[in-house]
Amino acid sequence: MPIQPRLTIRLHAEGRTFAPGSTLCGQYWLEGVPPEEVKAVELSILWYTEGKGEEDLAVHFFRRDSLADLRHSAGRWIGSFATRLPHSPLSYQGLIVKIVWAVRVRVFLAGGKQVVEELRFRLGSVGAPKGILQ
Repeated sequence: MPIQPRLTIRLHAEGRTFAPGSTLCGQYWLEGVPPEEVKAVELSILWYTEGKGEEDLAVHFFRRDSLADLRHSAGRWIGSFATRLPHSPLSYQGLIVKIVWAVRVRVFLAGGKQVVEELRFRLGSVGAPKGILQ
């Protein structure tokens, strides 16, 4: 049975709430895939909306790497990232719309396959609207 690719993202911080203007840094690693299968790795730090109406998405930070750009250790390919976060838009859990911030890593494999992992975090500390329990 072939090994399934595994992608993991970790932030270098306690918790997942960050102040506007602070630095978000972390690592991601890819395991269980032969190097010749990996065509590229994309890292995005982005925000998007969920809820009613049109969905919006904007990329704050983007980088495309090859395996040569990553470190190899203990059977996994390791990439790191760091970026200063913007002052807006802040994360928001509204009744109609939510603003979600995330680190997303997408690995492009031979044959057109992809492996995607996303780790959500909060930018700022806007309270929930009245009537919503957190």
